[in-house]
Amino acid sequence: MSGWEAVITIVGLTVITVLTRSFFLISQRELVLPGWVNRGLRYAPLAALAAVVVPEIVMTQGHLVDTWQDARLYAVAAATAYFFWRRGILGTILSGMAVLVPLKLGLGW
Repeated sequence: MSGWEAVITIVGLTVITVLTRSFFLISQRELVLPGWVNRGLRYAPLAALAAVVVPEIVMTQGHLVDTWQDARLYAVAAATAYFFWRRGILGTILSGMAVLVPLKLGLGW
């Protein structure tokens, strides 16, 4: 890619980003979203988080984990159990790490 192509690409992506992010600010009147859109948007952060976290847990180098000797599986189980027991985010993170680190460092999983 030449220098000018890179500049055109960057400018084009900048324009698209500014336009899409300011879409609701450009209008002179308030845009009212339908109720079904508002209900769907409530789940967007959870869906995005799941899309990032789940593949990291169940896949290794592009393939599904095929052994039970994976520290991530036990750490997720411990963190999930803690969350349903106490409903605390910090404790969930700490309990998951308390299982993950010894299994990784101690057993080499």
